[in-house]
Amino acid sequence: MSASNGAAATDWGGFAPVVVGCAGLQLTPEERVLFGVRRPLGLILFARNVDSPAQVKALIADFRGVVGNELAPVLIDQEGGRVARLKPPHWPKFPAGEVFGRLWAQDRAAGEELAYLNYRWIGAELAALGIDVDCAPVADLPVPGAHDVIGDRAYGRDPATVTAIGGAVMRGLADAGVLPVIKHIPGHGRSHVDSHLDLPVVDTDLAEMAHSDFRPFVALRDAPYGTPCWAMTAHIVYSAIDAGHPATMSPLVIGDIIRRRIGFDGVLISDDLNMKALKGRPAETGPAALAAGCDLALHCSGDLAEMQALFTALPAMGPDAARRIGAARASLPATQAFGAAEAARHRSLLEQAGA
Repeated sequence: MSASNGAAATDWGGFAPVVVGCAGLQLTPEERVLFGVRRPLGLILFARNVDSPAQVKALIADFRGVVGNELAPVLIDQEGGRVARLKPPHWPKFPAGEVFGRLWAQDRAAGEELAYLNYRWIGAELAALGIDVDCAPVADLPVPGAHDVIGDRAYGRDPATVTAIGGAVMRGLADAGVLPVIKHIPGHGRSHVDSHLDLPVVDTDLAEMAHSDFRPFVALRDAPYGTPCWAMTAHIVYSAIDAGHPATMSPLVIGDIIRRRIGFDGVLISDDLNMKALKGRPAETGPAALAAGCDLALHCSGDLAEMQALFTALPAMGPDAARRIGAARASLPATQAFGAAEAARHRSLLEQAGA
């Protein structure tokens, strides 16, 4: 069965343009009331929301029931390596992104196959729980001296490597029935500070960024099946484009660079509004991100009072955002099972990569 079943009939415009977190392993009575009235588009899960497969399934089913949408997107950051919300003993441990690029440098076909199988396996684990959006691939290009917030999450240091591995990651997830989220558009690799803690400023000129940083996003904008999926913004000031606003809240970066120059017409979601790179409360920064051109705001903390204020401040879902959400969902192919033979091949390629 295709993962897109029923997507065309969903009134995506009837939901608030935000993906929210929740506080714990199950929805609280207050969260159930708030989400039932305000109807956020989707939910994002963190380690605090994860205990066992049965518990995660129940939480997701409850959320979708409360908002009245069995197709409500449920997101997670499951890259592998140090960014993994699902961990042993219930779920496998997957390698960091640099492993795929290292193998690709030795054997391009093997590197792409390993990335594809790795994310088909991750996708199968997610789909079994009801999670249908994974915040991967990382399409950033770290430069020498950059902060290690990206670090080993990157597939390589050149556009060709990142494009090849990023495309394989997206195909693997999509073939498991999971939508990929390309991040952090238009590029987080030059940041010298962690945007979770402070606002990075990149002074690189536009021509150099277009020659390097933007290229994986251009190449992956329609991956994996010719219909744009999702992308996540970078909370970074690019002074050559807009010295006054981080990309997430910049009409110039979103309109001129992400939408036109890169050509991305998929679902654009902000990075987390709670990150310290953004100055102001989520009730201020969320509407500003939407006004700048993001389709969705992302609020991860699960703080009830912040969510209440944010919902009050948010505008209605825009028609372009609703169109993009539906188109991305409809782009998913029929899902493919991940079996013992694929797992054995994955182990063999990991050994070849020295991981």
